[in-house]
Amino acid sequence: PRELLLCVFIHGFKGTDGTFCGFPERLKHVLTETLPGTKVECVVFPAYETRGELAEATARFVSWLTELTVNLEASHGLRAGGARIVLCGHSMGGLVAADALLGIAGSGPEQRPMWPRIIACIGYDTPYLGLHPNVFKHSVSQVSTYVDAAKSVAAGLGLFGLGGSAVPSSPTPQPQVPAERLLAPPSPGPAQSPSGKQSPWAKLAGLSPTYVAAAAGTLLAGAAAGTAFYKRQELAGGWQWASDHLRYVGNLWDEGGMRRRMEGVVDTGVVFRNFYTLLPASVLNPQERNFSLLPSPTSPLRALWRPQTNTLAKDEVDAHIGMFEPRSNDGYYELGLEVVSAVREAVDRFALP
Repeated sequence: PRELLLCVFIHGFKGTDGTFCGFPERLKHVLTETLPGTKVECVVFPAYETRGELAEATARFVSWLTELTVNLEASHGLRAGGARIVLCGHSMGGLVAADALLGIAGSGPEQRPMWPRIIACIGYDTPYLGLHPNVFKHSVSQVSTYVDAAKSVAAGLGLFGLGGSAVPSSPTPQPQVPAERLLAPPSPGPAQSPSGKQSPWAKLAGLSPTYVAAAAGTLLAGAAAGTAFYKRQELAGGWQWASDHLRYVGNLWDEGGMRRRMEGVVDTGVVFRNFYTLLPASVLNPQERNFSLLPSPTSPLRALWRPQTNTLAKDEVDAHIGMFEPRSNDGYYELGLEVVSAVREAVDRFALP
C-alpha cells in the first residue's frame, strides 16, 4: 500500500495498556477492509503515570509519537507527512490527545503542513468540559464506599481542615477507618512532623474546599479510571503521592482551560469527535445519565459529541470503563462503526496529493 494510516490510543487516568481491550485490533481490521491501498496500524501508547502536570504527560507522548512517526515513515519509504495520524484518547487520555494536537499544530510555520500529520482527534467519553456532577450520586454501589473512606482518612490527616483547622496544632488521635473500606491496613499518619513544622497537607488549605473534595473524591475513588486504586499507606506516607495525582485530575475543574482547549482543537480543522456514554432513562432512573458534561444544546460543539447508548451498565462509571467490551456495552459495535465513519471522513478531508 502507498498510504499509511496510524491510529494511536491513549489511556486515561490510572488506565493501563489493556484499557482498550480488543477494540484497536477490530478497528484496524474494519479500516483495512474499507480503505483499499492503505496500510492501517493501530498502536496503544504504553502505560504512563497519570500524575503531576498534564503538560508533562503530553510532552512525553509527543516525544514518543514523533519518534514513532519518523520510524514508520522511513520504514514505509514515505516522505515527511506521509503517515496520517488519528489520535484516540479514552477519558483523560483525550485531554492528552487534544493538547498534543495543539502543541504540534502550533510548533511549526503556519504555511507548512502539520507534522506529525494529525488528521483527527477522537475522544472516548473524555470529560472535555468536566465530569457530570451526578456521577458520584448515581454510582453509590461502586464508588461511595471509597469516597467515604477517603473523607475519613483525609479528616484524620487534616486534608480538608475539618474542625476549623487544616492541620491540628498538636498531634491528636487519628480516627479509625473501618477495615472493610480499606485496601491496606491503617497506619499512623500524624498531621505534624516531629520537628513541629507544618505538615505539607496544609498546602491544600488555601484551595477551594469544593475543589479539594471533588478532586480528592475523583482521585481516591478512581472514577475517571473506573477502578478503586486507593492506597492508604501511600496517602498517609507523604504529600508527594497525593499532590501529584491531585494536580493531574485538577484539570477537570479548570473551566477556562477546558474551554480554550476545545476552541483550539476546532480551530485546527482536524476531524473531532467525542463519543460519550449515555445511560437511557429507566423506571429506576427517570433521567438520562452521562459520565461527562455535555456542551449546551445551542453550542456548535454539541454536534461533535456523539451519544453511545449502553443499557447494560449499572451506572456512569460502569459505562465509562466498560465501553470497549461488548459484554459490558451493547453499543460496542455501533461505536466501532461510528469511529470508522469519523476516520474515513478525516482520510477524505486530508487526502494525500
